[in-house]
Amino acid sequence: MSMNSFKLLRLRRQSVSPSEISIPSHFLCPISLDLMKDPVILPTGITYDRRSIETWLEAGNPICPVTKQVLLHGVEADLIPNHSIRRMIQDWCVAHRSLGVDRIPTPKIPITSLQVKETLSDISTACRRGDRSQCAEHVAKLASWSAESERNRRTISSNGAGRALASTFRDIPSEQLLSSLAGILPLSRDAQKELSSPASLDSIVSIMRNGSLSGRLHAVVLVNELAAADAVEHTTIAGTEGMVEALTMLVKDPISPRATKASLVTAYRLSSADDKAASRFAELGIVPALIEMLVDTDQSMCEKGLAVLDVVLSSEAGREAAAGHALTVPVLAKKMFRVSDLATGFAVSALWKLCRNQEKGKKASEEALQVGIFQKLLLLLQVGCGEKTKKKAGKMLRRLNGLKGKVECIDSVDFRGLKRPF
Repeated sequence: MSMNSFKLLRLRRQSVSPSEISIPSHFLCPISLDLMKDPVILPTGITYDRRSIETWLEAGNPICPVTKQVLLHGVEADLIPNHSIRRMIQDWCVAHRSLGVDRIPTPKIPITSLQVKETLSDISTACRRGDRSQCAEHVAKLASWSAESERNRRTISSNGAGRALASTFRDIPSEQLLSSLAGILPLSRDAQKELSSPASLDSIVSIMRNGSLSGRLHAVVLVNELAAADAVEHTTIAGTEGMVEALTMLVKDPISPRATKASLVTAYRLSSADDKAASRFAELGIVPALIEMLVDTDQSMCEKGLAVLDVVLSSEAGREAAAGHALTVPVLAKKMFRVSDLATGFAVSALWKLCRNQEKGKKASEEALQVGIFQKLLLLLQVGCGEKTKKKAGKMLRRLNGLKGKVECIDSVDFRGLKRPF
């Protein structure tokens, strides 16, 4: 929030003009120019608001924004709370309470590595004893710290919390542990290995299918993290009993956009690496769910949905399901040029998989001609595209050209959704 916005929001009810109150300049963060809520001092002696300077340092700027002096410890520079300035700001807020200024709360001190290590030790001890209550209490403490600031999350993550929590989840699975793990992504390689154990994956699937909404969300986010990891075999994830079913369910019956996107990306990764997984997704009904989702969705969801549809169509079951849906070809045709180059590439690839077989693809090829795919492919080659897409477009044009004249073809193409000049 800018300084002017801060003033206006606080003073509107009292009908006090912004010019009638002035925030002392030394109370303002040199970066954001907002009133500091948690003033901290850099080794250079300049005071900043903690959130602003942490954002600056995390962006890879190892210098003081004001003095331009290089910080000795770079982005890990020590930030010392400026209690004097903070108390002065609080006193100033109290003095101007009648003008609608709220007193800033006293900020909590960031946690230390020692605190994290002690808490992780307590969690491990409680886990060995099978004391779920004590374990939950210590995990809740970690979650509370993590929610306070990005600095706390980094401290927790850098002290081995991922591996410790993943190990605990294997023995005492709970939604609370999944939530804590999801809050410190990305996980270390060791944590990924712990979380991909058969027992842990079984517990994650159980939560994905039967947990609360937040539990299901955190579960699929973590599965997506594992599917992206080099340390975990995709076949291990896809082969977990109920995993593909749970992912398909989250696509067919969405609980949140984030969960749907995580499910789609995971489904794409698993299907790309395992033909059996692609076929299984198709058998469980993901194709009609994807086609209906693609009718009306945002760009990000559309790209992910088309990616999954394309890879699932590599399987016979996927092609049969797509060929049996009346909207498949019209939807794929509509997505060409209207979403993004990436989406167009996936749409062309999916169409080619449907049409390339001389016999089984005849119906899809005829439908493609009827909805104007021939003209769109010609346009695609004219405006340019990736080499793989270009090859598929060329093959499909030759395939459709053999049917042209036998099928009524739409000669005009609606270019209103075109995303690039030609």
